[in-house]
Amino acid sequence: MRRTPVLALCTAFALACASSHPPPPLLPLAPVTPHVDPIDALFADYSGAVPGASVIVIQNGRVVLSRAYGMADLTNGVAATPRTDYRLASVTKQFTAMAILLLVKDGKLGYDVPVRDILTEMPPASHQVTIRNLLNHTSGVLDYEDLIPDTQTVQVHDADVLKLLATRDSMNFAPATHYRYSNSGYCLLALIVERVSRMPFARFLQERIFGPLGMTSSVAHRDGVDTVPNRAYGYTPDSGRFLPTDQSVTSATLGDGGVYTSVEDLVRWDQALYPGGLMDSATMTQATTPPLLLNDSTQYGFGWFIDSYRGVRRWRHTGETSGFRNAIQRYPDRRFTVIILTNRNGGDPATIAERITDQLLFHP
Repeated sequence: MRRTPVLALCTAFALACASSHPPPPLLPLAPVTPHVDPIDALFADYSGAVPGASVIVIQNGRVVLSRAYGMADLTNGVAATPRTDYRLASVTKQFTAMAILLLVKDGKLGYDVPVRDILTEMPPASHQVTIRNLLNHTSGVLDYEDLIPDTQTVQVHDADVLKLLATRDSMNFAPATHYRYSNSGYCLLALIVERVSRMPFARFLQERIFGPLGMTSSVAHRDGVDTVPNRAYGYTPDSGRFLPTDQSVTSATLGDGGVYTSVEDLVRWDQALYPGGLMDSATMTQATTPPLLLNDSTQYGFGWFIDSYRGVRRWRHTGETSGFRNAIQRYPDRRFTVIILTNRNGGDPATIAERITDQLLFHP
């Protein structure tokens, strides 16, 4: 999502999350003073005149907690609210995956269609890569961020990712043999949506997902084409202050991380993932069942990591890009979801989401 040293940290974090280490033991809540709410305490670092956070918790179809902390825009003194729009970064991937699912449902695409049948510019070495491989990160396609010249100053778009990959007739590994998280794959999926649907990716998301669900604050943002409502701007801590770091050369790709939305809009998205929503149960089961690999293991389905927390099945994803850190964790069997969006580098929304789950779902 960005070309900074944080990428290495993101990769390490994804690998760590994919491990089978058990969660920490569930301990009784520590006593708090009558004036300190335990949820507010988790967001102490986001409170005040600093880049902030928005959080929402949904249980049994109802919003049981909705709060915001800190600032969405330090320059103009705009406070964060549950309606603030944050750049989702890799949390976007679940929307890109759903776009593919919708095209399969329409009968216009198949999961095992070779990618080169649609994106003919792809190099010969990728001839075995299928749509399914892109969805579950088993394609072996090169990471486009490694191919961007050091002198690059103009932002890269999804179409530029395809051009970069077309120049290298090589792969990381043969498709379906290993798992390797791939932003390239989701940029390619966005292009596939465009070519099969014959409309821009952002418009497809609006017409098939955001519009029908009433997600009025959501947009796959294209600079100069649309406006992000209630926009949060990204920052990075530096020697006791926060520097604006809202954009990088990789902030314009859409398929791997270009959606902006609010926690309030994501309530509608969360509910649409249950049976009777956007997709039938059989398809969602397939989308949330990681593949079996001969030479590797994976917890990734179509746009989601699938694991368990305290013995309960979980769908989860994080998003990290220049100036933003986000987390969504769903427990579909308990109909419980925590979503945290923040506009700063650093922090650990995924761990905060687990602590909220401990308090609201698992604590006696």
